[in-house]
Amino acid sequence: MEKRLKYLLCILSVFFIIGCNNNEKRPLTSIEFGKWKSDSLGVELQPNKFKNFRELLNWTEDISCNDSVAKITLNKKDTLKTIYFQNPCWKKYACILIKEKNTIRVHNDSIYKAHKVYPLDSLYGIIKRDIENNGKNPMLCESPKKLLFEISYLKKKSWDLSNTLDRLTDDFEKITNKRNTKIRFSQRIVLLPPPPPVNQSDDIYSYK
Repeated sequence: MEKRLKYLLCILSVFFIIGCNNNEKRPLTSIEFGKWKSDSLGVELQPNKFKNFRELLNWTEDISCNDSVAKITLNKKDTLKTIYFQNPCWKKYACILIKEKNTIRVHNDSIYKAHKVYPLDSLYGIIKRDIENNGKNPMLCESPKKLLFEISYLKKKSWDLSNTLDRLTDDFEKITNKRNTKIRFSQRIVLLPPPPPVNQSDDIYSYK
């Protein structure tokens, strides 16, 4: 009887040790997207603390004006994903020319590209199309290096910023195998489609 009891205690001890080892926390892996100023201070943004998107946008631009870079860190299980934003300091620049075709705009839960509106779950295909275009289609991105993502929201209750950033960066890395994203917050501006060129049909804005 005593031998059996010792045997059972040995078995229980083994299971206890295994259980403790499984509960040990794994070290977090840190990855960064869009880090463009290695010598600048990264200032963490906490979007939920802002009253509205305009306040978040203004704060991000103020960070840039202080020679720092705004960032948001997402905690994904065993990974810390830090995303840097490239908002300019408009106090220092009168104008920055960015071609519309080199931009993918995400507003609320929709994507605006080439004068069309797409659902957010189309993001992978839209990024891939722009990345692989290389100037072939004049209405799409000229070069992967010029691709810019602009994010905006109308109302705070429609914010899903963490999921949008997570999806955007994941899709970008899957397509390019890189993390050199160019993302910035912007005020949503409604752009009207240009008139079609003379002697060309209206289907010039159709991309399949």
